[in-house]
Amino acid sequence: MKALVFPGQGSQFVGMGKDLYEGRKEIKDLMNSANDILGFDILSIMFNGTPEELQQTKVTQPAIFIHSVACARAIDTTGSQMVAGHSLGEFSALVANGVLSFDDGLKLVSKRAWAMQKACDANPSSMAAILGLSDNVVEEVCASIKGTVVPANYNCPGQLVISGETEAVKEAMEKLKEEGAKRALLLPVNGAFHSPLMLPAQEELAEAIHSTKFYKPNIPIYQNVTTTAVSDAEEIKINLIKQLTSPVKWTQSVRNMIKDGADYFVEVGPGKTLQGLIRKIDNSVETTGAF
Repeated sequence: MKALVFPGQGSQFVGMGKDLYEGRKEIKDLMNSANDILGFDILSIMFNGTPEELQQTKVTQPAIFIHSVACARAIDTTGSQMVAGHSLGEFSALVANGVLSFDDGLKLVSKRAWAMQKACDANPSSMAAILGLSDNVVEEVCASIKGTVVPANYNCPGQLVISGETEAVKEAMEKLKEEGAKRALLLPVNGAFHSPLMLPAQEELAEAIHSTKFYKPNIPIYQNVTTTAVSDAEEIKINLIKQLTSPVKWTQSVRNMIKDGADYFVEVGPGKTLQGLIRKIDNSVETTGAF
């Protein structure tokens, strides 16, 4: 059974989407419409910008979304039985399975990026990757810290990202090293994604989501918050809002997809990160990229 999976922030690269843009007229028209929706020339930055320009908040998330949706339009999705997206990737997945239009999805992604940036600016916060420990050890250490620090991304067994106030994250990193973590790496981000510090962004995004038309999905989406198949449009909205302050339960989602019959995962969008994570979760399944 085929599953389509869509990557999140960090998978961007200069030149992303250029081949798709030049290869097919319908993809070119779709991507050109993004400039009008966003009000600036994002395609020039995607195709020819610098890595620094591409890392701007207003650019990164929309760029990954645009590239991912263009990939989905360019491939044969026949036979796909389920979709999932890692964090930001949920928006791409929701366009691919008919819940959102491209225009509405891009508007929501842009709103999400700006809201998250504002929340980041309001609090000194960061994230760190913890390698080589069980989830429950990381959870217990985070719970023992006085400040705000929580598990944010359950990426694969032995790889969990924590998120919160900068000092609390650093304190947790030291304790986790004492507990035997192979590595504890501060990530090059300026905010605590998927933590309670994103609550102001969540409230702002909720208003936009509730005023956007969500359609019944063609195939179920396994959402980061529930980790199980969801096919109700209103439930999808609620989970998408909760996602900003809740952990990305990618390991659990992939396991549930496999339990429900997925044995062939296609990563749709820039990079190969999800293919690597899925193989670490269960190396018995087949993984590939869209191109």
